[in-house]
Amino acid sequence: MSVDRVEEVASGATGEAVTTAAAALTYYPVAPGVRLNVRSGPGTSYPVVRVLAEGTKVPIFCQTPGTSVSGPYGTTNIWDNIADSQFVSDAYVRTGSDGYVAARCA
Repeated sequence: MSVDRVEEVASGATGEAVTTAAAALTYYPVAPGVRLNVRSGPGTSYPVVRVLAEGTKVPIFCQTPGTSVSGPYGTTNIWDNIADSQFVSDAYVRTGSDGYVAARCA
């Protein structure tokens, strides 16, 4: 999933108002002390594409079911899409919910 830049210009205004879709996103903290694997798909069988540093906060663009994982925030099969073709297990992200907090991925 990608985020497009949206520009709004008020008619007759001297200035330009610029809004980005990313500004409306909520960022969620990764579990303390964890360097989290980011995978190319929603499961542990997908390759690791990068590793998030400790203390990272991530946006969740959408969520989808995948491999069940146990982590600091329980056991879940929910995977969070944090960038284009990049997923992390919701078991390692503090969303404050045991269920979905974002739309399901298409």
